[in-house]
Amino acid sequence: MNTETIGMYAGSVWVALNNADALGVKQIKKMTKLKDKEVYAALGWLAREGKVTILPDAEDEKELIISLTDNK
Repeated sequence: MNTETIGMYAGSVWVALNNADALGVKQIKKMTKLKDKEVYAALGWLAREGKVTILPDAEDEKELIISLTDNK
């Protein structure tokens, strides 16, 4: 996995999040058809750029809820 590939994964995740308020990792995997490590690499990329907010799910502490950061 190289940075170009991770960037493409990040783009796929960003598109999925842009079409929803917030998504769990399982939902992102289903929408993007990415594997666990690919989703987490993409989330790391987007988090480093300040484009996502990652919070624990109030109902399932093992799940994360991801949304796009409001950069207005």
